[in-house]
Amino acid sequence: MVWSGSWVAERLGVELVGDAELRELLGLALRRNPKRAHLLVSHVLGKHVPQYPSVVYGAGFQLGRRVRELLGEAGARHAVVLGYAETATGLGHAVADGLGTAPYLHSTRRPVAGVARAGGFEESHSHATSHLLLPEDPDLLTGDVAGTGATGARGGAGTAHPADATGAGSADPAGADSADAVLVLVDDEFSTGNTVLNTIRALHERYPRNRYVIVALADMRSPADRGRLAEFAAEIGARVDLVARNAGTVRLPDGVLEKGQALVAAEEEAQDLTQSAGAAAPQPGAGAPRPCTRVDLRWPAGVPDGGRHGFTPEHRARLEAALPAMADRVAAELDDTARRVLILGFEELMYAPLRLGTALEDRLDAEVRYSTTTRSPVLAVDDPGYAIRTRLVFPAHDDPADGPGARYAYNVAGAGFDAVVAVVDSTADTPGLHAPDGLLARLAPHTAQVLLAVVPSYIPADAIPAVSGPSVVSVPSTASVPSTASVPSTVSLPSPVPSPSPDRQEEPRMLPEPLRGPAFSSYAPDEVGWLLQDLSDTELEAPTEEREEAIQSGGAHYAESLPVEYQPSDQYQDLFKAALDLSAARIARAVGVVTETVLAERGPRPVLVSLARAGTPVGVLMRRWARHRHGVDLPHYAVSIVRGRGIDANALRWLAAHHNPADVVFVDGWTGKGAITRELAAAIAEFEETDGTEGFNPEIAVLADPGGCVRTYGTREDFLIPSACLNSTVSGLISRTVLRSDLVGPDDFHGAKFYRELAGSDVSGHFLDTVADRFGEVADAVDADAKELLTADRAPTWEGWAAVERISEEYGIHDVNLVKPGVGETTRVLLRRVPWKILAKRGAGADLEHIRLLAEQRGVPVEEVDALPYTCVGLIHPKYTRGATGADGKAVESK
Repeated sequence: MVWSGSWVAERLGVELVGDAELRELLGLALRRNPKRAHLLVSHVLGKHVPQYPSVVYGAGFQLGRRVRELLGEAGARHAVVLGYAETATGLGHAVADGLGTAPYLHSTRRPVAGVARAGGFEESHSHATSHLLLPEDPDLLTGDVAGTGATGARGGAGTAHPADATGAGSADPAGADSADAVLVLVDDEFSTGNTVLNTIRALHERYPRNRYVIVALADMRSPADRGRLAEFAAEIGARVDLVARNAGTVRLPDGVLEKGQALVAAEEEAQDLTQSAGAAAPQPGAGAPRPCTRVDLRWPAGVPDGGRHGFTPEHRARLEAALPAMADRVAAELDDTARRVLILGFEELMYAPLRLGTALEDRLDAEVRYSTTTRSPVLAVDDPGYAIRTRLVFPAHDDPADGPGARYAYNVAGAGFDAVVAVVDSTADTPGLHAPDGLLARLAPHTAQVLLAVVPSYIPADAIPAVSGPSVVSVPSTASVPSTASVPSTVSLPSPVPSPSPDRQEEPRMLPEPLRGPAFSSYAPDEVGWLLQDLSDTELEAPTEEREEAIQSGGAHYAESLPVEYQPSDQYQDLFKAALDLSAARIARAVGVVTETVLAERGPRPVLVSLARAGTPVGVLMRRWARHRHGVDLPHYAVSIVRGRGIDANALRWLAAHHNPADVVFVDGWTGKGAITRELAAAIAEFEETDGTEGFNPEIAVLADPGGCVRTYGTREDFLIPSACLNSTVSGLISRTVLRSDLVGPDDFHGAKFYRELAGSDVSGHFLDTVADRFGEVADAVDADAKELLTADRAPTWEGWAAVERISEEYGIHDVNLVKPGVGETTRVLLRRVPWKILAKRGAGADLEHIRLLAEQRGVPVEEVDALPYTCVGLIHPKYTRGATGADGKAVESK
């Protein structure tokens, strides 16, 4: 691989010296700048170089985690994060996410009428030097955050490099003083340190505090600059730490500035001559305008477009809930043939498009990249040893305060993107954006499809002037300006006129109370309330082969019928009981860990809402643990969620009418590839948007998370949970849920059946009692596990989804819905679907005994596989014909 700094290094004698990863992180380019000719170009910042969104977000998030470790839990709770415009606005936001509870603000070069300045500073080597601080909350920077904090030793300077994540100095508890909250300052690089030190000095005079933490992707200080940090800390009487992903320096020969300026001039002259020679050729953007598809994101009301005026943990949670649905709306507009997609942000608007990109990565088979436009002029040289190979130039389109000027998009032209999704805020959605020489027109010749997504520009309430008269209303502090090019950045909004929405159901007049045992299910009445309707008298079962044929042909949805309930043989029943005896303590431990995590993070009295029916035994066990260990009786309900159809909206309405939605914790048994995790997030976002009820957290708590799909779990091991071995006879004798238009009306809950006739085979109570009997012996292990888990990085990895996609292609299935990973999902394939083959991790032992028995009974081959992230994976027959169970695609007799 050619290093993307070699072109500059060879011509100017510039050296990049540092750790082994530094050249992978940074390239070099040149620019016209009287103070510094060279530019360090980051490959993980998402500004000049298109990169995977997950890589960009992960770089900042992990830095935030390291800051959290440095500060400790108490210090992290009282930290405030400040990012630098324009390049580090998204990086700073990701660092704040990694910290977890920190509010975020970034500097801006866009003044907003009516918003008071809380400060400002200069960036010494930038082409645009002035930064403004415009927080909506005037107390955000004072450090007065919720009372107590940690105060460090005054006058100390610590450095936390990649090999030293702890920093130097000490942190001791202190009283509730505004100086106790730590200010975390984030920039893409820390070179001379002038910008950051200017900021700290200016803010320290106005808002003094005891501790600052500087965060950067790269610490590039020269040896002469390294001592300045300690001197500065002593000067202001505060502790200053540095956390950087990589460290190194740039060695510059004498006269490099003049030599670099001459090289830029020569290259620009040569490029001008080349362009003049080809003047007769059509210019980019010339000719008939190409269509641009506008995507309505349905951005969540009240969530700011970024951190220009502050972004709180509450904003973060609401955005997380809405991201899946917004990504789905973008994905729906992309051409099916698009294999490479670029999400292109806009100058300071980096975080919103970045998170949209991470959500799209989870949804598209296509390669997704992310970068943003910039006001920074950089020389482009089409050479593999140069970091900026192409550039698009277009006029500014957001009416900048410093007047009109050129803007740039780098490494987009010639990069082979099949689609570009331009994401701007509504202030920038102007005629200039759509002009013949505007950004959209410049993009069009270089991609087959251009989409435009507009995020409403957030306007603090105090910035909107009051206007008298009945036709104008004040906008609350959570208001966002609608996405429209005709709305200026400071507006008075007319009174809304209510209009009916054809997509919204009318509120049901009255919803029934939950069903309870013994009338519905074999569980005790206090164990769970079922927000379902009883369809026990309706004939819904169909032979497995007929159901599979209908589902795969598109003739029916899986939730419109039920499989015939599997009647286990005596041998299989014995296997279930043996497996339960072996794994009861393991399950009890996982139940305890997930329950303690929920109690610690979601309050002392959460409302458990299990996803029927696999989640319901887990919900009952979590309720029993809370009563056993803490003496509290948690409410527990079961609701229906259907892949492709969403969650039961009427059940959510019932919950909102009887409980605080913020207290609801959704519970499931295990994760496979994460389809239900995504389904729930999208369904909650859609429900809140259409119904107007807010507060539900779509995060799922599960017993086992082998797919790496959630952050609240008992374990991430893929092991046999015996409740997966059976169907209704281990789930209170309740069927899986049913959603069919002729049975479920607009005011009804989804349906299910109670199989009273199977009472003789029911082991639901036996399963619960066997696990609960082990609670006492695992209590100490649960305490240790929960304590460790609460401080660990539990961010979803989605490793399972990647494995499923790989298996789908390797086995020629080409449909991830036919790949069911994990012991639980594989069991379901063998019990309910038409299996093709089973992939078993080589060396897997007792956890697969029931799988091997079921596979033998159904004539399904079990293939031993190495390097499988799950214990096993079930493959549904991809070329199904009625009765097929074999591995060759031909119809054979059912076993």
